[in-house]
Amino acid sequence: MKILANDGISQSGAQALEKAGFDLISVKVAQDQLENYIKQNNIEGILVRSNTKIKKPLIDACPNLKFIGRGGVGMDNIDVEYARSKGLHVFNTPAASASSVAELTFAHLFSGVRQLYNANRNMPLEGDTMFSELKKSYSGGYELRGRTLGIIGFGRIGRAVAKLALGVGMKVIASDKEVGEATIELEFYNHQSIKIPIKTEPVEELIKHSDFISLHVPAQEKPIIGKAELESMKNGVGIINTARGGVIDEEALLEAIETGKVAFAGLDTFKDEPKPAIKLLMNEKVSLSPHIGAATIEAQERIGMELATEIINKYKP
Repeated sequence: MKILANDGISQSGAQALEKAGFDLISVKVAQDQLENYIKQNNIEGILVRSNTKIKKPLIDACPNLKFIGRGGVGMDNIDVEYARSKGLHVFNTPAASASSVAELTFAHLFSGVRQLYNANRNMPLEGDTMFSELKKSYSGGYELRGRTLGIIGFGRIGRAVAKLALGVGMKVIASDKEVGEATIELEFYNHQSIKIPIKTEPVEELIKHSDFISLHVPAQEKPIIGKAELESMKNGVGIINTARGGVIDEEALLEAIETGKVAFAGLDTFKDEPKPAIKLLMNEKVSLSPHIGAATIEAQERIGMELATEIINKYKP
């Protein structure tokens, strides 16, 4: 079976597939050339990340495809239900990147409360001539301990974020499909663990009670956080989005930052990727990263091995 890893695959995943007898091709084929490449090379399985789109026209044009594997969580770049209706096996790796995304969330959160995003812009420019002035400017930071983190979306990543928050000493509330209580298990280095109940409540209530808000939801048809939601939040709230572009109304967010309603934002995803709005990129109160939530060595290794294991278990020659 020939498999195209169009957005790459970890070395361990590639080795596992090749050892099991699969013909793995790891090249980057442009989106507009993908149909021809799949047909000309008799590709039966394709592995993608977020860059490659597998939509209805491509699925119809490539009847030889047997499966689509998505390295990561969200599958909004794939017409999943249509592919499955055509008999294709569609799968992803929802657990592999949870820790990496959670840690990036806290990187943005720590950066926000200590204004590191802005200090890192200004220190290279003025650190040698205005050190004392900069020290005064960035001396108004505050601690996360004792403050409330509201997590919108309480799947694997949301729960990984909650674990880090509890470790820092924060109060955690979450919003999920069910209102009530959820339980997470904190595991420590010495193999001890403790179960902790987390209060869940609707988004419209969570945003009123949170000092910081972190989003961990799939792509949406319309923003979860818009102007009305921003107005309901505490003054000086911090907002982190490492989920998907478009789940926050970016224009409304910028307006809320300008009025001081939002103290800072941390964004890893953007509505108009790969060309985010320049107003976001230039705003001195926005901590930025280029959609790298799952881009750690450890996560990529886990993703590659999860993809390989799924394929080997189902299609091994």
